[in-house]
Formats: sequence, structure tokens, C-alpha cells
Amino acid sequence: MDQLAAMATFVRAVDAGSLSAAARAIPSSLTSVSRQISALELHFGTRLLLRTTRQLALTEDGRIFYERARSVLGEMKEIEEALAGNRREPSGRLRVSAPALMGRLLIAPLLGDFLRTFPSLSVDLLLVDRNVDLIEEDVHLALRVGRVADSQLVMRKLGEVQMIHCASPDYLARRGEPQTPSDLAQHDCLVFSDAPGVATWRFGRDAGSGQRVRISGRLWVNSLDALATAADSGTGIVRVPSWQVERQLAEGRLRRLLREHEPAPAPLHALYQPSRLGSAKIRAFVDFLVERWRGSDPLGR
Repeated sequence: MDQLAAMATFVRAVDAGSLSAAARAIPSSLTSVSRQISALELHFGTRLLLRTTRQLALTEDGRIFYERARSVLGEMKEIEEALAGNRREPSGRLRVSAPALMGRLLIAPLLGDFLRTFPSLSVDLLLVDRNVDLIEEDVHLALRVGRVADSQLVMRKLGEVQMIHCASPDYLARRGEPQTPSDLAQHDCLVFSDAPGVATWRFGRDAGSGQRVRISGRLWVNSLDALATAADSGTGIVRVPSWQVERQLAEGRLRRLLREHEPAPAPLHALYQPSRLGSAKIRAFVDFLVERWRGSDPLGR
């Protein structure tokens, strides 16, 4: 049995919804399609599909095999593209994940030019404030801020993100300006979090000896946009990426605080699987970001 071919047939059958539809799409005979799936079930010693005359249903083992098979087949396609290298224009589908605010403000505005530059490419942009599983979620490239724990991934540093603290002049006129991080205990802090409670803000350039301050926030929101808006309206002190509030700072609507106590910048990496090291479309996207950000420096490095 050609396991890779049988795997592709299995995925095609599940996607098509029936063995006969898969046979027409490949194209192949219905007998051949059925034989390949039966051979897979015999090889793995488990039932993968529940067959009826009109439709298919995945067993629990079949669902696990389907997700893994899709990933393997996707990697095989990436290998083909890598071996082709620069011999052809980047093409196909590129699935990218990024933090929600960064994706909306810094990535999405560039996609029009990127797609015009590479007309054979299409992009799926997934905006989520969590670390995605590149294999399970079929993501080709992830942009991630901070330390990367998964050493199995290939990393390319794109820049650094500086977190800053700021408040409106109106708030500071009413409550005074904090001179040290400890002064924040006497202030209304606006905290980015999914779960209200007690937060910790780190200060100081040295991560090992820097100061950590417990913050009991007056407002907890899982949106940096909403927090910046609240700070702009005089609600309290917010901690946000410098590039997010660049305009408000320039216009005087927000004032930067505790600058000498700010934490060290956090690295921004592009991450992808080692099997996609030579992917032309990943390389094209990362190089495009590096080139576009080099002059304007949107990360506020």
C-alpha cells in the first residue's frame, strides 16, 4: 500500500462526503478508493469511517487521523514548494496568525499591496490573542510577541515591542502623576485581561532584577483598543504597546509615564515549522513585512 496516496484518498473522501464523490474527484474507481481506505484501517487496526450508501461519518480515531493526515499532506506540499525554490512565483494559500490588535493595525493595511505584488497567493489572516498550535490549526506562519518556548519552531526576529504606561492630561490633573511604579497602588489602572483579579506589571530593563508591582485595576478589558479609548477619556493609567498610541501621544491626548522604569522591549518573531523552512510563500510574506517596516518603524523600536 502506498500510504501517502491512501492518506490523500482518505482526506479527499472525507472532504467530498462520500466514496463515490472522492472517486470522481481524484479521478479513480470506487473500488480503488474503498480498497485504499480499507487498507488504512487494516494497517492501523482501527475503524476510521462509518460508511453508508449516501454519506460517511468519522469515528473518533478517524477524526484524529483526518486532522493529522491533512497536516502531513500540507507539509508535503510545502516540501514540494521548497524544492522548487525560486524557480516559480510564490502561489497557493498562506494562513497567518497574529495578535488581534497588531494584525488589525499593522498587518491588515499591508495585505492589499502584498496580494497585488504576489497575484498567485491568497492569505487567511487569523487574529487571536493566544498562542496557536501551528499543526493542529493548520497555520503556516505565526507572529508572536515575547519569549518563544517551543524550540522546535523556526524563528525570525522582526523587531521589538515596547510596552509603555500613559494617561490623559485630564486624569493626571485630577490624580497627579506617578513618580515610581509603587505609586500605581494609589491610581486607577486599566488592565488587559480575560479574567479580572490582581495583575502584575513588570518594570525595569533587567528581567532578572526588575521590579514587579501588583495592580488592582479599576477596569479590566480583553481589548487593548477599548483600554486605550478609556485612557484617552480620562479613566486611568493604561499599559499598551507604544505603536498603538503613537497618534494620541503626538497630539497630547495621552502622556507617557514612568519612562525610566519601562520594561525591556519584547521581541516579535515570525514562527513556522522546520518543514516549511524553504517555503517560497512564507519567505515572501516575511520579507515583505521586513521591507515595509524598515523605513516607517511601526513597532516603535
